Amino acid sequence: MGRKLDLSGLTDDETEHVLQVVQRDFSLRKKEEERLSEMKQKLEEEGSKCSILSKHQKFVQHCCMRCCAPFTFLVNTKRRCGDCSFNVCKSCCSYQKPEKAWVCCVCQQAR
Repeated sequence: MGRKLDLSGLTDDETEHVLQVVQRDFSLRKKEEERLSEMKQKLEEEGSKCSILSKHQKFVQHCCMRCCAPFTFLVNTKRRCGDCSFNVCKSCCSYQKPEKAWVCCVCQQAR
């Protein structure tokens, strides 16, 4: 990363093209850092929400920890996330075949 490029053997057009590629790379890296920072902030907010809601045992048993939808017998059954162990609804999780476990959308993002 700290190496310098020797561009002395390139034409002006080639040098300009290399400069554009490097600038585009810096721009993409910056966007990716911003995206990851936003995702990290959302995960932290979700974690603090869950820590507050998890103290209410009745809520934990009867509602999805992620979307707060109530669980019902047939339509919206609860599943336990294999990572965070919270009860979540079907729309807030997916089945991971290799682990043979349900994982909620927040834990998937954190992975």
